[in-house]
Amino acid sequence: MKPGEIQEADIVDLAHDGRGVARVDGKTVFIDGALPGERVRFRVIKRRRQLDEAGLVEVLKPSPDRVVPACAHFGVCGGCSLQHLSAGAQIAAKERQLLDNLQRIGRVHPERVLAPLQGPVWAYRRRARLGVKFVHKKGRVLAGFREREKPYIADLQRCEVLVGPLAALPQELAALVETLAIREHLPQVEVAAGDTATALVLRVLADPGAADLEKIAAFGARLGVQIFLQRGGLDTVRPLLAEQAPLLSYAVDAGRVHIEFGPVDFIQVNREINASMVAAAVGLLQPGPSDSVLDLFCGLGNFTLPMARRALRAVGVEGDATLIAKARSNAVGNGIGNAAFFVENLFEPAQFGPWANERYDLVLLDPPRAGAVELMPRMAHWRPHRVVYISCHPGSLARDAEILVHTLGLKLTCAGVMDMFPHTTHVESIAVFEAPA
Repeated sequence: MKPGEIQEADIVDLAHDGRGVARVDGKTVFIDGALPGERVRFRVIKRRRQLDEAGLVEVLKPSPDRVVPACAHFGVCGGCSLQHLSAGAQIAAKERQLLDNLQRIGRVHPERVLAPLQGPVWAYRRRARLGVKFVHKKGRVLAGFREREKPYIADLQRCEVLVGPLAALPQELAALVETLAIREHLPQVEVAAGDTATALVLRVLADPGAADLEKIAAFGARLGVQIFLQRGGLDTVRPLLAEQAPLLSYAVDAGRVHIEFGPVDFIQVNREINASMVAAAVGLLQPGPSDSVLDLFCGLGNFTLPMARRALRAVGVEGDATLIAKARSNAVGNGIGNAAFFVENLFEPAQFGPWANERYDLVLLDPPRAGAVELMPRMAHWRPHRVVYISCHPGSLARDAEILVHTLGLKLTCAGVMDMFPHTTHVESIAVFEAPA
């Protein structure tokens, strides 16, 4: 096939990045916008030795799972790539990817596949980072996510996955920034929504003058959001108005634990799925009054504090000192006295403090995309009888699962997906490993 050539093919699979997969003359072709079960016409865009990349020209026979995207910007904005696939089919594809990774990379298969954790598929995103740019050629400001496969900011009016009150935020922000003297020095806005309040952090490369500050304050008052300015690194984030200093918060554990957080602190993007995930993790780990629980990559205490309410003690470890300080504060605020928190670079086990020399009955892992392979040798010392692993990347989970099962002798008793990011290709999952009886 030559670049630009139009051909027909049947789509036989969905790639991990959401593109349809076809086989043409013995060669794999990834076709953007195509879905499994469809017959399509496509145009080759890039030729490679092992595979070709193509764009969709026409759907000749649509999949029964194809739906009309709810967002007017779908296909241009890079924030979502699966809106044309039904929510049920998205979950099924992610589950297949998880199980395939576990089998192919980890050589393991769960004894039981957990029912997917699902929540609202629209207006779910409470954390986001929006780009802002004054475009001279257009003579106006754009605000939103990056365009798909491009470095430019998409020209957005609305975002259907942002929490309801913020759906029109891209258009609102663009209109505000156009009126500012520093409009060419405000490249980014971070959004963070708690259960009862929302904050916007404006990244400013120049100090706004009095007139700009007045406009920004009025904007915050009109939208009912707290406004913060960030002049440099994260340590420069300051409230625009002194009375906006109180932290944001959200509840987990059926409302019995309240987690306070700052506007740039890491929290799970999806409020409903996070609450369900915490409940599922606690239910699967089953901490009891005689158990010592270790929570690794604990953040603000999202899992640690609910587990501490049921265990003899809970130890949370995290590399970010700011998050650990807030986790300790959250323990005090919730009246939880049996939780201890430590700052530690969890990718350097040789440097670990005394907490790592103790024994733990239960371990919860919630690592970043890189996984937790560095911690696997320590498991032999801790000898937990149950491990719950929260994963944001099925490949690293599968790699670590191979060690937990084939080296450390644990069983993969169950695993399943969580729909933390509907309409995207991100696969969030939860897995449970247990020591043989």
